[in-house]
Amino acid sequence: MKYILMHKNAETALLELNETTGWIQKIREVYAPMHLPIGVTVRKGVADRAALNTWWTDRTIPAYRIGMRDALEAFGAETPAVLSMRCHGLSLSDAYWIKAERSEMRWEDVNFFRRPFSDDVGDVLFGARKSDHPLDLVSPDNTTDGFLKKRWIVKEGKRYLMKGGSYPFFLQPFYEVVASEIMARLKLPHVPYTLIWSEGKPYSLCEDFLDENTELIPAWRVMMTQKKSNGTSVYQHFVNCCESLGIGNVTAFLDRMITLDYIIANEDRHFNNFGLLRNAETLAWLGMAPIYDSGSCLGYDKSPADIRLEKGIICKPFKNHHTEQLRLVQSFDWLDLSGLDGIEYAIKEILLQDTDGIGMDAERVNAVTRSVRRRIERLESFIRTRRTEVLSHGETSTVDDVEKNVAENYLRK
Repeated sequence: MKYILMHKNAETALLELNETTGWIQKIREVYAPMHLPIGVTVRKGVADRAALNTWWTDRTIPAYRIGMRDALEAFGAETPAVLSMRCHGLSLSDAYWIKAERSEMRWEDVNFFRRPFSDDVGDVLFGARKSDHPLDLVSPDNTTDGFLKKRWIVKEGKRYLMKGGSYPFFLQPFYEVVASEIMARLKLPHVPYTLIWSEGKPYSLCEDFLDENTELIPAWRVMMTQKKSNGTSVYQHFVNCCESLGIGNVTAFLDRMITLDYIIANEDRHFNNFGLLRNAETLAWLGMAPIYDSGSCLGYDKSPADIRLEKGIICKPFKNHHTEQLRLVQSFDWLDLSGLDGIEYAIKEILLQDTDGIGMDAERVNAVTRSVRRRIERLESFIRTRRTEVLSHGETSTVDDVEKNVAENYLRK
């Protein structure tokens, strides 16, 4: 069936989609190349179908998400991309959508930033049994990526993302709030998170930081705008791509994000876990998005003993080890670590909320708080040493570069 890919009210391309799989079979015509998703190239009037299909499937629910197999059966869909088709491909992260070729629908009629949406998809994804009435699949939950259980809810007219944790401890919601507290104390641009409980399990809650005129472009899409040479580091390639698009002040943001991730031992800052903001009307770049999605940190899947030993900590997106990634920071002049005085008490207050028996005991809490304090102290030492030495390699070196920037698959733990 033929659909028009829309960017708000801009007709962007005429597509042919497979009704069974939801995949793009053919790009019949490109109407507005400048409105195609970032990283989808057009040569001699022909758009890169593989790149557009990758973009299309990347913004759907991963097939490996917890409970996804049962959900597809309940929805009568073969793939998550089919679910996206059934809600016009609408999202609360950008202004792209699809409509039938001859449809008269407009953005104002359908977008989730203004219009209500169904709870049915979120209910099923959260384990609710299929009801007797037909399911309403018009929901932004169909276009929310990531492996962790999540859904959108509306409170007092505002859109909030509710996100759970992974086996065995379900700790990411707690650590999302801890990371939010640390960022607030360091005055970093960030999305605030709070902790809520539902049916005995913890979830993090954050308000959508986008609106109908502002969209999130994941860093991965920006990385697709240029081919990386073998001699260029991952860090430098990302900076180069941003500079070529006219996006400024990137290194200052990266300094802050890398420093935060060192303090909290973040293990999942892949290139879809940070990004840039763009005006969906004018296509003007607005800068880096506030820091979000930081919950896979602080030994979220580790025992207290492993947290104390700092065993098995991995790093993304630029280097495989946090100490090497920290060397990429251009300046620490902005950093006032006195803002973290007493952070241990704030962390304990967050972690010792009612855990309903999920395993957040005093041993784990103490291991986490001591780990954070040690990392702060090591960061202070690193900064003092940095002032008196010339680093042997930095942003231009490919030493210890991350080779695969993919999201953590929590089901394989």
